[in-house]
Amino acid sequence: MTLLSEEISEKYELVVGLEVHAQLSTLSKSFSSDSAAFGAEPNHNVSAISLGHPGTLPRINKRMVEYAVKMGLACNCSINLKNSFARKNYFYADLPKGYQITQDQMPVCLGGSVMVRLANGTTKDLALHHIHMEEDAGKSMHDNHHEDSLIDLNRAGVPLIEIVSEPDMRSSEEAGQFLTEIRKLLRYLDICDGNMEEGSMRCDANISVRLKGATEYGNRCEVKNLNSIRNVQRAIEHEFSRQVNVIENGGHIDQNTLNFNADTGETSVLRSKEMANDYRYFPEPDLVPLVLDTAYVDSIQRSLPAMPNQLYKKYMDLGLSEYDASVITADKEVALYFEELIKHTANYKAAAHLMMGAVKSYLNETGLHITNLPVEPATLAGIIKLVDAGSVNNSVASHKLFPAMLKSPGKSADMLAGELNLLITTDSNDVSQYIQDALAKFPDKVIEYQKGKKGVLGLFMGEIMKSSKGKIDPQATNRLLIKELESK
Repeated sequence: MTLLSEEISEKYELVVGLEVHAQLSTLSKSFSSDSAAFGAEPNHNVSAISLGHPGTLPRINKRMVEYAVKMGLACNCSINLKNSFARKNYFYADLPKGYQITQDQMPVCLGGSVMVRLANGTTKDLALHHIHMEEDAGKSMHDNHHEDSLIDLNRAGVPLIEIVSEPDMRSSEEAGQFLTEIRKLLRYLDICDGNMEEGSMRCDANISVRLKGATEYGNRCEVKNLNSIRNVQRAIEHEFSRQVNVIENGGHIDQNTLNFNADTGETSVLRSKEMANDYRYFPEPDLVPLVLDTAYVDSIQRSLPAMPNQLYKKYMDLGLSEYDASVITADKEVALYFEELIKHTANYKAAAHLMMGAVKSYLNETGLHITNLPVEPATLAGIIKLVDAGSVNNSVASHKLFPAMLKSPGKSADMLAGELNLLITTDSNDVSQYIQDALAKFPDKVIEYQKGKKGVLGLFMGEIMKSSKGKIDPQATNRLLIKELESK
């Protein structure tokens, strides 16, 4: 494919809309009592209902409805109190009934938006069209047998919500951030683990291009079943270049469904794009309309936890940096740990510094998650208390006291600091002796200081910290050191 020149690229605008399928973490399937657990032996979590046997009748999973409403409220959607289900007809080997029970005319959530933060520091509200409930199909495996495709129907009937955006995205970055925020919301609400590699969150991207300033959309192509945020971005970038090249060379964009090859980074035609009438939607005759009431929606609203953007704003108001607020809120369990930590200290910046420094380093080195950290937030707050009181310095807290706490998580910071002799000495004679020893070791540097070379202070302080094993107050010692040097 010909690479686009910047001049040609600048003529066109990218238009992207995403359809995100999230597999809900319910115990049973959408319309039967079959287990929805992941990882069972193939075709074990099935029954006559999920296999579509004649005469079987579906029943609505109330937890599926609750989770869909939760996501809608988290995305600022209007909740549709009168819902209906429909049959979407298509014939694939992994769809036992020959149709999928979904929502068409009356989905559970309407409108809404998701706010994303971009690398240039701006934010953008990306609009949603709707969120609807449906059941998943089974899984076809084409690489497990030398001649045949294998079908696993454990997934058939597992509850899904489909989050359908408006064509509001104008870059692959916006699309990536949208997916990142959707995954965070799903995890904060504890309704889906958001694992794209295992297929519990999947994404289809509708991509088109148009001349800048144009008001009508171009023909779109849908790239199916993208299994990572990075691959979504790669597919979008490739399609932008491909479609612009086609148009620039006098061609026409056919509205096709595409497959994305993660190895080559290119798309290929999977099939001609189906239109809505190809699916022959009609009302599901075996399910009565689902009617919700405002009391039900209000009770779910009250049960919602604090959302990532709410916590981000809270942490910014507490004086944290944008980076720290972003990293802490990126993971629900990290945010929960931090929330508990700041219940035990008002020094929010020190709490973030400890989380982003010593704690994060330990987790990265060990490959553990914050849920496996042996130190309780209240115990960790004891380190901050000692630093604030001037009893230990930051370096000792991070490199000596925290590692000791990991080995003895049942002991308090006070107890460990005492046992390890880490408490800062308040004896002025001891501090004075450390200063005198450092000056005596580097007499030439004393002369340099007196000639105006103030940078040698760092050398003296390093030597004092080394000889005192960090058991001094750096600021107070620095003042005494300067006083001593000025008197010579």
